Amino acid sequence: MSKDIVAKRYAVALFKLAKEKHMLETFEEELRAVKEVFLTSKELSTFLTQPNISAEKKKEVIRQAFSSLSSYVLNTLFLLIDKHREDIIANIADVYFTLANEERNVADAIVYSVRPLTEDEQVGIAEVFAKKIEKDAVRIKNIVDTDLLGGIKVRIGNRIYDGSLQGKLARIQRELLNNR
Repeated sequence: MSKDIVAKRYAVALFKLAKEKHMLETFEEELRAVKEVFLTSKELSTFLTQPNISAEKKKEVIRQAFSSLSSYVLNTLFLLIDKHREDIIANIADVYFTLANEERNVADAIVYSVRPLTEDEQVGIAEVFAKKIEKDAVRIKNIVDTDLLGGIKVRIGNRIYDGSLQGKLARIQRELLNNR
């Protein structure tokens, strides 16, 4: 079975539990922390994928590393260790974030700009794009991209809104080539 399908099943179960326990935000914060650790700590990932290390030893390391997690998220990690599915933790987190955002009618956006955006600029961009995509709110993560000549590029899900100077020049070039 595909990793994405399995990850979705775990994420949906965790999401339903979070809704039932009124802990959507708590689970989301915890999963963001877990995902960050798993993506940045190659030692932990390598340790967890070693077949010669017992599941109990792996669980003990997870228990120590994530002692502040709720029992629900911690038990999910233990279950993944038992089922030898440690490699899908980041996928589970991503699916959970999507489900939680849909529940709250919120979208996550990555905004690429030449310089760091001010708080006011981020709020303005969030308001404009929330209306454009018919969401209650848009959460922005700003990434500085020095390759942009000016303007911004916004990515929401799999859609890209290119308002950069580079994008405008590319559109003008395509138009000129098509009108030959």
